[in-house]
Amino acid sequence: MGSKYVNGSVRPLIERFFRPKEYIGVDTEPGKCVDLVLQAERLVEHFGEETFDTVITTEMLEHVKDWRRVVNELKIVLKKNGCLFLTTRSPGFPYHAHPVDFWRFTPSDMERIFCDFEIVTLVPDMLEPGVFVQARKPVSWKPADLSSLEVYSMVQPGPSGKTSNVSNSQNLLSGVRWKLFHN
Repeated sequence: MGSKYVNGSVRPLIERFFRPKEYIGVDTEPGKCVDLVLQAERLVEHFGEETFDTVITTEMLEHVKDWRRVVNELKIVLKKNGCLFLTTRSPGFPYHAHPVDFWRFTPSDMERIFCDFEIVTLVPDMLEPGVFVQARKPVSWKPADLSSLEVYSMVQPGPSGKTSNVSNSQNLLSGVRWKLFHN
C-alpha cells in the first residue's frame, strides 16, 4: 500500500534483489509502480483475509484519515507468520499534504499498535523524524483493540498534541490554522 512512485519506491529494489513470485503495487491513485488503485480501507474487501506473505507500506499511514482501520486491514490481509514492513513519519517531520497529512507516529506508538504481532525490528529513521517497523503476524493472532490509542495529529490538537479522532473538514481547517499560528 502506498506504491506510487512519488519520491522513490521500494518496488524496484524488492523485485530486483528478492525476486518475489508476485508483487502487487496498490495505491489510491494511478501512477508509476501502481498495479491497482484501491483505498487502503478496502484491502480486505478486495483481497480477502490472509492473502499475502508480505505486506509493505511506505510513507502512507500518516495520509489516511482512519489509521486504525487501515492498520487492521493490513494485519488482516497478511497470512499467519507473514511479515509486515511499515515506514511512516514521526513528530517533528513537517506537514506534507499528498493530498492530506493527518498523523505522526512514534516508536512507542508502534509498540502499542503492533502489540498483537511479534515486533522483529522497530527503529527510528536516522535521517528524518520517522519510524520503521518489521512485525510478524502470530499463528494465534487476535486483533488488538486500537480504539483508545491516540497518536500525534497534524490537524486537530488534543491533550499533549494527540487526538483520537478527526471528524470532519472543519476540524481539518481549524487544525491547520492552529498549526500555522502556534508554531
